[in-house]
Amino acid sequence: MSSYRPLHDGWVLSAESGDVAATVPGCVHTDLLAAGLIDDPYLDDNENRLGWIGRTAWTYTTAFSWTGDEHERTDLVCAGLDTVAEITLNGVRVAATANQHRSYRFPVRHLLREGGNTLTVTFASALEYAEERRAVLGFRPGAYEAPYAFVRKMACNFGWDWGPALVTAGIWRPIGLESWSGARLAEVRPLATVAGDGSGRVDVHVRVERATEEPLTLAAEVAGVAAEVRLAAGQRDAVVPLAVPGPRLWWPRGYGEQHRYELTVRLGDSSWTGKIGFRTVSLEREAFRLSVNGTPVFVRGVNWIPDDCFPTRVTRDRLAERFGQAAGAGVNLLRVWGGGLYESDDFYDLADELGLLVWQDFPFACAAYPEEEPFRSEVAAEAREQVTRLAPHPSLVLWCGNNENLEGYADWGWQDKLEHRSWGGGFYHELLPSIVAELDPTRPYIPGSPFSADPAAPPLDPSSGTVHIWDVWNREDYRHYATYTPRFVAEFGFQGPPAYATLRRAVSGDLAADAPLVLHHQKAIDGNGKLLRGLGDHLPAPSTFDDWHYLTQLNQARAIAFGVERFRSLAPYCMGTIVWQLNDCWPVTSWAAVDGDGRRKPLWYALRRLYADRLLTVQDSAVAVVNDSPAAWRGSLLVMRLGLDGEPLAKDVLDVSAAPRSVARIPLPPTVATPDDPARELLSVRLGDTRTLSFFTEDPAVAFPPASYDASVDQAPGGYRVTVTAHTLLRDLSLFPDRLDPAATVDTMLITLLPGETTTFHITTDATLPPSALTAPPVLRCVNEARDRSPLL
Repeated sequence: MSSYRPLHDGWVLSAESGDVAATVPGCVHTDLLAAGLIDDPYLDDNENRLGWIGRTAWTYTTAFSWTGDEHERTDLVCAGLDTVAEITLNGVRVAATANQHRSYRFPVRHLLREGGNTLTVTFASALEYAEERRAVLGFRPGAYEAPYAFVRKMACNFGWDWGPALVTAGIWRPIGLESWSGARLAEVRPLATVAGDGSGRVDVHVRVERATEEPLTLAAEVAGVAAEVRLAAGQRDAVVPLAVPGPRLWWPRGYGEQHRYELTVRLGDSSWTGKIGFRTVSLEREAFRLSVNGTPVFVRGVNWIPDDCFPTRVTRDRLAERFGQAAGAGVNLLRVWGGGLYESDDFYDLADELGLLVWQDFPFACAAYPEEEPFRSEVAAEAREQVTRLAPHPSLVLWCGNNENLEGYADWGWQDKLEHRSWGGGFYHELLPSIVAELDPTRPYIPGSPFSADPAAPPLDPSSGTVHIWDVWNREDYRHYATYTPRFVAEFGFQGPPAYATLRRAVSGDLAADAPLVLHHQKAIDGNGKLLRGLGDHLPAPSTFDDWHYLTQLNQARAIAFGVERFRSLAPYCMGTIVWQLNDCWPVTSWAAVDGDGRRKPLWYALRRLYADRLLTVQDSAVAVVNDSPAAWRGSLLVMRLGLDGEPLAKDVLDVSAAPRSVARIPLPPTVATPDDPARELLSVRLGDTRTLSFFTEDPAVAFPPASYDASVDQAPGGYRVTVTAHTLLRDLSLFPDRLDPAATVDTMLITLLPGETTTFHITTDATLPPSALTAPPVLRCVNEARDRSPLL
């Protein structure tokens, strides 16, 4: 028997400057914002004036009444403290903590008083703590100057090349009192497996905390199968085996249904209930081929960063929206990046529900980490807790030791700077794999990404394991992706600004590419310079802010399209791409497909096409017929060389048959593949309802006619329909209704029309929008619209 009492009410936040009401769970920044004491750190350059918060000590205090009960024990349960905390109850020090990534439980019954009680949690500056640890343990190199490697806290809180430096503190997950007697379920770790004959098994590993040493009975039930085991006097660990004949399997989205079963574990009056799924997962390390239930899965992935700098604002509904955006774009895997967090229970439950695979980095990123105490013990404790917590989730298919630290040690000059100091290698090659092997042998582990399955090879060896491709964006044109023949690409990306409405909300001043407040919302070194240089010969040089915004967003989509099409065409040699990145944590120019206000950028619409089950792409004078569906893709492939007026200059019809989960490469006939005039011709490839258009040269060299079209606007349920009929070719036609109503959305984008073709945009909005504005720039855009050709300085 146990009872739980949350302690979420009546908190006061204090510092030398005074007191404010506090919300728990929450953090200092959100409390100060709610009290009107600081400006929104996401707007303008307010972030620059808030650094003092991360260097201030903060105290949370609450008073509560307590009455003695029949229980033998009462524990203070802290699900998450951020980060360097000292806890006192009625003036008596209970404990000190220094790890955001784990929970804590402290016996406090002996400190509780009948009647009024006072609980205090004081947070020291995590930044100053990290600086002190660095001074003691010695410098460690990393991608940024901030000492985030010296405290077990969300690294990106200290600032990243897409995020602000907002060093938080607070009681960020639930806190409360649990009273219990006899014994309680301290830990439940179900490991579900499937045998070759299709039979299922769940080994339910249980750890018991005792207030008595008497014998106990432990029971578990799943899918109508129940079992009991007897714990002898003093026994604290047990395994309850459950054999489940012929369970329905859990599959990733696109491969089958997401069947789950409720598992219940009982110890006397204490119980634990959760959902599990039956599935197998394996990894061929050299080929980096991930298989679920024995079926290889081509990973169509996106990298996930914390969706807010203040994680308590990320609700289940918000996660559901973001996951819906991922699924809507054809994504089947989320990589939880190592500079963030172990995410919430809701995160993994939604992934289970939607069939989104999860790759989980342990939270280490882009730095050498000290392995000395107290860090080794803290890392071990957090890893044991999190591996146990996440064990029930069938969506979780891979543990990864870190993000880019193997590469940093091998290739970024760290070894000379380290002077033989520890760097984290013992975590990634020894401690973490041993914990995963002990607690979760059902899932594969890799020491980091990028990595090579051959320890003697460099981490970025494309012939084995995973690669991260960042010479594109930083130095090389996106066509450089064509030089790569990788096994698996776990990171690659290209920047674009957020939606207009997002940028307009975040910046109160003038909107210009070089405006100081706009540049504040660009955290990458020379980011806007790279955006302009990245246009290269792909798109016209922008002459206005509106052109800059449209063309750089479009270029982001095209760059990722070039890479994804290249890598998908290489399957099954290449078995996955994980685009950097799905989401943002604040309004910023970044690599995201969904911006910090949750708006879909043109990249999202491109991903929906790129990550569709079936894709046609022209690669090296051949058509790659990419069929990542369970049925064969057969038919007559119509290939045509067209003039810009849409008239055929040459055509051929080729029989095609692409087996399920395969790629068929069809050489293009020379009459179609070779243009007479690259500036005035294009290639059309169609198979069934799928068409792709490919130009023989870059857009500025194409002799596009000035865009001419008819456009009509009709009211429709939930908004408007905008119908466009092309008189000339229209290149990458897009509509941006958020310029008129920040809440408005559109169903499609990046449509290239041949003369005479028609497309319809469906706009969802509650506002009244002027039809004339919906059918002209800057709302309705295409590459070959008439514009001022003076370059943007």
